Amino acid sequence: MTGTFPDPQHLRYDVDGGVATITLDRPDRLNAMSRAMGAGLVELIDRADRDGDVRAMILTGAGRAFCAGADLTPGDAAIGNSVAGPDPTADLDWTDPRVRDFGGIITLRMFECQKPVIIAFNGPAAGVGATLALAADFRLASTTARFVFPFVRRGIVPESASSWFLSRIVGLSRAIEWLLLGASVSAEEALSAGLVRSLHAPEALMPAARAIAEQIVAQTSPVSVALTRQLVWRMAGEPHPVVAHRLETLALRSRFQSNDLREGVASFLEKRTPVFPDKTENDMPESYPWWPPAL
Repeated sequence: MTGTFPDPQHLRYDVDGGVATITLDRPDRLNAMSRAMGAGLVELIDRADRDGDVRAMILTGAGRAFCAGADLTPGDAAIGNSVAGPDPTADLDWTDPRVRDFGGIITLRMFECQKPVIIAFNGPAAGVGATLALAADFRLASTTARFVFPFVRRGIVPESASSWFLSRIVGLSRAIEWLLLGASVSAEEALSAGLVRSLHAPEALMPAARAIAEQIVAQTSPVSVALTRQLVWRMAGEPHPVVAHRLETLALRSRFQSNDLREGVASFLEKRTPVFPDKTENDMPESYPWWPPAL
């Protein structure tokens, strides 16, 4: 993607070596998420996902916290709904983002990504700070991280589509326990439960996240990664494996005819790093996307 774009307020965006790094940059407020900041985050995810030069993205925070949760400041800055009618059960205009849970808008956009998403929890993550990361593909944490799911202790319910994501990551029993108790989870417990894949000393966190991203950039096909990411995530909600069988057959038929396959085989035989020519902008199979619009 060519051109220069200003970064949204309280966010930084950098691209280096095919890796986009998005940083929540409001350290004086522990990166608390306002509605405007959430919209900016979606904008940057869009930017990275549509940029043919970006192969993976990393999301982290500035300062000592990843994200302290929603900005609870009264008024338009808050991430809570800014449009509320007298009857909360009335039909909503789902095309109006102001009436929707904004954490869910973030995770649904992340869920739709063609590029892998890596979260580097540099410190505590509470509320939406923890749940927005559930749609990522890799989650790494500093040893200083802690994860708080405070919703029932605030008189609300889980958000960011976390009632769908969390149990798929840590299991139903643990998800129920954490959410019903409004739990505060240590970095070590998060690792044991599978919420994060690894713990790192603070200074080693970003190099570890970067190493994963660089492996994706150097060794994988962008189109195959995009297809695989969507297959794995979307099959989590299907009732029978035959759905996966059908979709994998369509994807394989397309990939078997691709320039990427020829390069993958040639590079293996020649014992060299592959240079895959196919791009997600132009070379996705005709069967993609296979799902209807969500909203």
